[in-house]
Amino acid sequence: MNQHIKIAVLGGGGRTGQYLVNHLLEKGYSLKILLRNLPISDESSDPFILNLSNPLVEIVTGDAVCFDDIKRLLFDCQAIISTVGQRPGEPMVASSATENILKAMNEYGIHRYILVAGINIDTPFDKKGSQTKAATEWMKNTFPEIHTDRAKSYDLLTKSDVEWTLVRLPMIEYSDEILAAQASIVDCPGAGISTKNIAIFLEEQLSDKTYIRKAPFLYNI
Repeated sequence: MNQHIKIAVLGGGGRTGQYLVNHLLEKGYSLKILLRNLPISDESSDPFILNLSNPLVEIVTGDAVCFDDIKRLLFDCQAIISTVGQRPGEPMVASSATENILKAMNEYGIHRYILVAGINIDTPFDKKGSQTKAATEWMKNTFPEIHTDRAKSYDLLTKSDVEWTLVRLPMIEYSDEILAAQASIVDCPGAGISTKNIAIFLEEQLSDKTYIRKAPFLYNI
C-alpha cells in the first residue's frame, strides 16, 4: 500500500503544494511536510489545515535553505517532491534547497527527487517554439536572479547521480479540475496547467520511469 511509502514534501504550504499534499493523501501516501511556520487557523473549513491532522502527515518545522532541517525532513523517506517557489524579497532558495536535498539524499541513500520549475529553464534537448522562447526571454529579463538560480538547480541535478525529474510548468491555474494534459521534453505549446494536473503528474513520477533524469514540460491542451 502507498502508506508504506513515505514522501518528503517541500513547498506543501504553498498554493500549488496544497493541491499536491491533498492528492498524495487521497492516494494513501505517508508524508513528511517541511513548513517554516505551523499554520494557525480558527476556521475548520480550511481543507489543508484539516489535512495536517491526518495520521499520515508528519510536520517538520524548518527551512529548505538549512541543511540540518532538510536532513530531519528526509530521514526515513523514500522520495522527495518539491514545489518550493521563490519568496519575494528573500535570498534565492532553489539552488540552496536542491544542494541540501542532494547532499542529504546521498547520506540516506534516497534515489528519487521530483521538483518543479518554470518553462524558462533551458536544457540541451529543447526545441522551444516561439511562444516558449518568448516566455523564457521575458523571465530572464524580468527576473534574472531567479532565472539564474533555477538554472543553477538544473546544473546541480545533471551533475548528481540521483533519479531526478524536473517538471517545467507554464502559467499555473489554481483549480481542482482535471483537464487534458500533455508532457514533452522539447517544448511547451500550452499556455497553462491546472494544479490538479500538476499534482497527478508529480505523483505519477514516483513510479513512472519515463522522465528520470529529464525535464519535461507539462501543459494543458
